[in-house]
Amino acid sequence: MVISATPETVEHTVPEQAGSSAAAGRGRPGPAGRGHEDPLARALRRAADQLLSRQDAAGWWKFDLESNTTMDAEDLLLREFLGIRTASVTAASALFIRGRQLPDGSWPQYFQGPGDLSVTVESYIALRLAGDEISAPHLERAAAWIRRNGGIPATRVFTRIWLALFGWWRWEDLPVLPPEIMLLPARAPLSIYSFGSWARQTIVPLTVVFALRPVRPAPFDLAELSVAGEASKRPASGENGTGAGARRRRGPVRIGWKEVFRRVDAGLHRYHHHPIGPLRRHALRVAEQWIIARQEADGCFGGIQPPAVYSIIALHLLGYDLAHPVLKAAFAALDAYTVALPDGSRMVEASQSPVWDTALAVNALVEAGAVTGTEPDDPALVRAADWLLGQEIRDRRGDWRVNHPDLPAGGWAFEFENDTYPDTDDTAEVLLALRHVRHPDPAQIDAATARTVTWLFGLQSRDGGWGAYDSDNTSTLVYEIPFGDFGALTDPPSADVTAHVVEILAEAGFAQDARTRRGVAWLLRHQEADGSWYGRWGVNHIYGTGSVLPALVAAGVEPTHPAVRRAADWLLSRQNVDGGWGEDLRSYSDPRWRGQGASTASQTAWAMLGLLAAGPRPEVAAALARAAHWLADHQRPDGSWDEDQFTGTGFPGDFYLNYHGYRLIWPVLALGRYLRTNPSRSRSVPARDA
Repeated sequence: MVISATPETVEHTVPEQAGSSAAAGRGRPGPAGRGHEDPLARALRRAADQLLSRQDAAGWWKFDLESNTTMDAEDLLLREFLGIRTASVTAASALFIRGRQLPDGSWPQYFQGPGDLSVTVESYIALRLAGDEISAPHLERAAAWIRRNGGIPATRVFTRIWLALFGWWRWEDLPVLPPEIMLLPARAPLSIYSFGSWARQTIVPLTVVFALRPVRPAPFDLAELSVAGEASKRPASGENGTGAGARRRRGPVRIGWKEVFRRVDAGLHRYHHHPIGPLRRHALRVAEQWIIARQEADGCFGGIQPPAVYSIIALHLLGYDLAHPVLKAAFAALDAYTVALPDGSRMVEASQSPVWDTALAVNALVEAGAVTGTEPDDPALVRAADWLLGQEIRDRRGDWRVNHPDLPAGGWAFEFENDTYPDTDDTAEVLLALRHVRHPDPAQIDAATARTVTWLFGLQSRDGGWGAYDSDNTSTLVYEIPFGDFGALTDPPSADVTAHVVEILAEAGFAQDARTRRGVAWLLRHQEADGSWYGRWGVNHIYGTGSVLPALVAAGVEPTHPAVRRAADWLLSRQNVDGGWGEDLRSYSDPRWRGQGASTASQTAWAMLGLLAAGPRPEVAAALARAAHWLADHQRPDGSWDEDQFTGTGFPGDFYLNYHGYRLIWPVLALGRYLRTNPSRSRSVPARDA
């Protein structure tokens, strides 16, 4: 398989936090005492020392979270819309955006990915805002690429919303999203609770925007992006404008849900011009109150960028001045999501992952302790545990309570502050970390365990699996609406999340509980025909398989079980010649890419974790040894690894993430478990392919 080459990207690193824990002085052997140390143990020590050095004095870890340049472009468009865009912010964002352009003029969704039309259009406009001339070679290439790929009419709905805010697109040519949707009962089809939490948080403020349809004077036109016959290609309201789905159908039409919703959308367009005044005003008030009630302590909304920017626009349209405390706090949160890079550019994070990063870091350092000397009661781990205990969500304001009104509060969220949306995935990893730490007050851990297990069982879906934020959030109807072209709209159970929950339930003593067994049965039912498992939140089948195998074995499934053997065989068949593993993001749309791609540190570690649970077969042992030495051979001098590839997933097929901590945390976890399981393996170096 040939991996396409793309320009190198600037590496983003997290500077040491003031007061961070240094690895030195913890009773570990110093450099002079490590001269004859096994190379795998030496690699693990260096990586663990690097990880410890990244800890904040308060106990948490937080690594950069990179996505694509729509985050940066939309940040500039937001500031332009509100009249607060500054030259310094614009210049720094433009520098970052220019650095991500591909040679053909486009911008990708992810490293080594193909150009994406919507990302390219938004990035192009951002550079126009920055003053780049349309005659500049890089913009000429971009404009030509945009025209060749269908132009503005072929972009996603979200891109055309931003264009409509400045009159570059007509509101009338977008699908309608009326605020009256807020008045539907929670359990009604197409209520806001039919959508996943991230979609819900985005849709509600957009109902306000669509009702008020603001237009700010455009700072320039976009005539250079026009394509021949553009007017005829413009999608009818209610069509997605994303290729074949945007073309008018000809001939007989079989009436299905999409056609029904297209006709409903046409009616809603007419209603928009003559709404029932009291009903519309009431719906707008309900939407306003819903948004305000979900602002977090740090000022953000939902802990992710899209709800934050659309909530700011919606509230401003409803009369909130930029000096209002709600909007001041919201902008402070957006500023906190900005990473200043060494070259003077700025990167806007889609979200922040301190709870996730901290839980994974603790689990990795505990696993590595047999080699590094880090004891479970190490002060760094206790500080992390104390910080995590302080992040537990103990009130019932979250949306999860809509379907579980009697369930006691519990769980953890992904971000620093997001009490509305705890998720089962973070919760499982945090509880696993807490139970791995030897805390001076074990009663705190026991109490947290009891609350968390109750909450996790309460969020189990009827089919036995777990989604991330909700239970039974499995509507298929929402994908039929004209607005639904922006990725995952629901939160059904997934193999990776279900596996993490099953693993912690087994660790907490509930392996034989009937509810845990239903989770195990769900995992066994959802194994792919080739032996792998699909990865919803990580790329992709390597992540899913590497998550499920340890969970099954922890829950009592024997390594000799056919499902375990098939999964291990699949991993073995996907190991690269160099000894590592990798999986290209194209595997989400093309099965031929499953488990295929350039080796990366995180994906190699995931495969190792899966195989370590699969039993001591000779071929497994040989593959693990080769993988461990791949990690040692590719380690950077600072103890970390290079990894430009995106191995995290937001929306499969639509939005991907580069967790900058993955390149360090997961190898520490995998190498630690590998050496702890059988230290002699590190001294048996197999012959490696050239």
